[in-house]
Amino acid sequence: MDLILWLIAAVLVVAGIVNIVRGSLLFGIVLIVVGLLVGPGGVSVFS
Repeated sequence: MDLILWLIAAVLVVAGIVNIVRGSLLFGIVLIVVGLLVGPGGVSVFS
């Protein structure tokens, strides 16, 4: 389960960074925050 959460978190953070670079600042920040919340290293919403 931890591996799946890490992968989801990594994908969300990378997508957030890509969105910020492409000019969608707000959506990019939201994706990064959600990625940090989902990740098992952070404040996971699933634990």
